Amino acid sequence: MRRGSIAVRITALCLLVAGVVAIVGGLISARLVVSTAREVTRQTLSDQADVVASQLADSRIGLRRVVDVLSGQGVAVVQVRPNGNVVGTDATAERATRQAGITNLTGPVHTTVEVGGRTLLVELRPVEDRGAIGLVRETETAKNTGRKLIGNIAVALGIGLLVAAVAGLILARLLSRPLRRTAGVAASMSHGRRDLRAPVDGPREVADVATSVNELADALQRSEARQRDFLLSVSHELRTPLTAVKGFAESLADGVVTGDAVPAAGRTIGAEADRLDRLVSDLLDLARLGADDFRLDVVPVDLAALVADTATVWETRCAAAGVRFSVEAVSGPVWVNADPRRLRQVIDGLAENALRVTPTGRPMVLALAVGQGAAVIQVRDGGPGLAPEEYPVAFERGVLNARYSGRRPVGTGIGLALVHGLVVRMGGSIDAGPAPEGGAAFSFRLPGIQRLVADDGNGADRR
Repeated sequence: MRRGSIAVRITALCLLVAGVVAIVGGLISARLVVSTAREVTRQTLSDQADVVASQLADSRIGLRRVVDVLSGQGVAVVQVRPNGNVVGTDATAERATRQAGITNLTGPVHTTVEVGGRTLLVELRPVEDRGAIGLVRETETAKNTGRKLIGNIAVALGIGLLVAAVAGLILARLLSRPLRRTAGVAASMSHGRRDLRAPVDGPREVADVATSVNELADALQRSEARQRDFLLSVSHELRTPLTAVKGFAESLADGVVTGDAVPAAGRTIGAEADRLDRLVSDLLDLARLGADDFRLDVVPVDLAALVADTATVWETRCAAAGVRFSVEAVSGPVWVNADPRRLRQVIDGLAENALRVTPTGRPMVLALAVGQGAAVIQVRDGGPGLAPEEYPVAFERGVLNARYSGRRPVGTGIGLALVHGLVVRMGGSIDAGPAPEGGAAFSFRLPGIQRLVADDGNGADRR
């Protein structure tokens, strides 16, 4: 179902509010005015009765004159003479005064009576030596006033709704204009445009939406720029071993490489193929890392033994590169629940990154420590290190490659991103910082350790 636009909703809301206010206010006002009109009519009739009673008390003024004056105002006059006869110009008025008690009147009476379905206001006054006088007036006059008022309110309601509709449309257009522009920018972004920005104007909430869209566009622009740089670096890394494989394969096929040089060419092809395989595997792992089906074979792992096995390999590689390699590890096994293959992949990734930037004769350290319920594995190097602002972004894909490509030996940027993802998936944490050896230190922590410490020879003490 298609939702209504914000302009339609604002207009409808303005109409609804205006209508409710007008109706409620009109009903209350009508009730008050009708009630007030009736009171005013009653008070006027009462004042007229007082005047008539005082005038009739003067024998020089006859009843006929009074009747002529009041009948023109819609008021009927009834008189009770001293002999008890009731004289009036209207039979209904006579009945009303009788019901009000004009025949046995002892003092002023202010009342309302029902006669033949009509509501009548009755004012009775005793007249000295002239009996009594009664004025009768129908409340229809007050009703007519109320009807007129309700009609006026209805007209005001219509005008109010018209004004509310116009105001709502204007307000809706003013409010929705920046939103429409922002929506247009977002639609263009979905089609690949990154150079557009939404105008930050209008109410605060609308401006916040535009600001958020602009920030999203900036973030997408930066992210896509990093992705392009990353793809360029990966393409370069893939092309290098492919060029070597292709060149040696063509040399073998053309007979350029023969005799004793064939085994060396085969080994070079195999090494470059292994390099390609590792790079492709890292790319696949990095792509699959966020998927739910990424598999981890979690088992108890002795980190001390794993570090020792890893150190054997990297000691040889460091010696071949002229780098001084050393190990700092606690005594005794250190058990954690983790995937041993992925742990080895993490350590190898950090070590390869460290060896790449460590100059000949400088140190590289692989360390294992235990503290605060976690095992900490650290790879430190004596290379050039990083700038302080680069440590927090060191694990973002391709960032360091983009900054140092052509200035120092760098990889594709896949390794550190993959290491970070693997550590996090195993429930650990990883960070980077300066190393005491002068370069960078990459440390990752794995919680929930169980360290086994040998006792004095009478058995093993587990804690």
